[in-house]
Amino acid sequence: MPPPDEVALVGFAELSAPVVRARLLAAHDRFWDVDTRPLHHPVWFDQFGGFGTLARSAGGEDVGYLLGVVTADRLAYLHLLAVRDDRRRTGLGRRLVRRFDELAMDTGARVVQAVARPGNTAAVAFHTALGASAHLAQDRAGPGEDRLVLTRFLTR
Repeated sequence: MPPPDEVALVGFAELSAPVVRARLLAAHDRFWDVDTRPLHHPVWFDQFGGFGTLARSAGGEDVGYLLGVVTADRLAYLHLLAVRDDRRRTGLGRRLVRRFDELAMDTGARVVQAVARPGNTAAVAFHTALGASAHLAQDRAGPGEDRLVLTRFLTR
């Protein structure tokens, strides 16, 4: 695989949220192995867009993104993290998370959480490699729909 070109991280606040959302949904299958379209609600781009980040190649292609928010009680919640299939294992996911962590800490957050299906070994491995601990939340997504809550502390 050829080395990836330079990738810039751009905050959603600097972009047209509906356009970005439409582009990411159109390219969904390059980012995801399962259908996550329902998790791309417009609120993540419009109202919570100040915490979202898009990774763009020098050629203008969308190659990764992160959707997240910091709650009123200063909990950072990482909703979705995606890296395009041809850009995985390049450190781009870590770059996106570092940017989110900085934004979150700037607003007073000291803890970040993400939620994953118990069988999503890639997500669990990624977050635990960043220092997250996991606990099983039974029925979190409805009856019989358990999830892992991945929690890590933010430090500068």
